[in-house]
Amino acid sequence: DLAEEIVLLDGLAKKLRDKRIKSGALEIEGEETKFRLNEDGHPVEVYQKTSKDANKLIEEFMLLANKRVAASIGEPGKQKRIIPFVYRIHDKPSEDRLDDLRIYLDRFGYRLEREKNKPISHSINKLLGEAKKNGDHALISPMAIKSMAKAVYSTDNIGHYGLSFTYYTHFTSPIRRYADLLVHRLL
Repeated sequence: DLAEEIVLLDGLAKKLRDKRIKSGALEIEGEETKFRLNEDGHPVEVYQKTSKDANKLIEEFMLLANKRVAASIGEPGKQKRIIPFVYRIHDKPSEDRLDDLRIYLDRFGYRLEREKNKPISHSINKLLGEAKKNGDHALISPMAIKSMAKAVYSTDNIGHYGLSFTYYTHFTSPIRRYADLLVHRLL
């Protein structure tokens, strides 16, 4: 009954994702290693779980909700009182960590070259795309992720570098209930 609406939402999610990537968001697609267990709970198979369009649809709308809630509270406005708020922030990577990544990449014949007038995230996305095409994604992606700063909670908003959002919080995160509850109460 909802096929038409889901197809429409999927198209919107893809547009949101493309816009996010073009604005400098990191395009890190991780594969999750999973184990299939037998009736006794013993592993019988190891497989890679990849993110499908349905997962990406949910992810994009969760990101949108988180972004809009943070902007609604944090963006300055006419006659608007800014209140203390819990942001999820992510700083840009340090040059030291990027240098370490470059040394690692050299061993595999890859180069991380900065694009003029663009954040380093564009170069990292280009690198990850090349590694995926060459079948080296599993070697390169974890090290690219390690080169990033850790995302943290803070009342001082600096934006979220990895998502390329000026305002971001956890409003819809089912595994971070305490942060969600704080944000819900403040909202």
